[in-house]
Amino acid sequence: QVHLVESGGGLARPGGSLRLSCTTSGYSFSTYAVGWFRQAPGKEREFVATIGGRGGNLYYGESVKGRFIISRDNAKGTAYLQMNTLKFEDTGVYYCAKGLFGSGNVLETAYNAWGQGTQVTVAS
Repeated sequence: QVHLVESGGGLARPGGSLRLSCTTSGYSFSTYAVGWFRQAPGKEREFVATIGGRGGNLYYGESVKGRFIISRDNAKGTAYLQMNTLKFEDTGVYYCAKGLFGSGNVLETAYNAWGQGTQVTVAS
């Protein structure tokens, strides 16, 4: 069975940083892209970042460009989202997802397995 589990969420202050992890099991991790998405209360799920299976083909949502960094460690089967210079608007539940393909993709439909999500709250 394919499993993805997010961790590292919590409370951060504006301007602070958090690092999210996505641990995976049940599939050939390096074969597939990883995506990060988030959902704020009352809002649609939003694309955040993606990375291809071999660590290339990176894309970021416009609202996080220059602040967030996606990475992966294929030996560990783990993906990361480093979030810097956090803003109130970054608050939401963050999900990692397994791609259908090896290339990164900004579309939610290009992913076929999802973690349970981890809450990120940015507040002063």
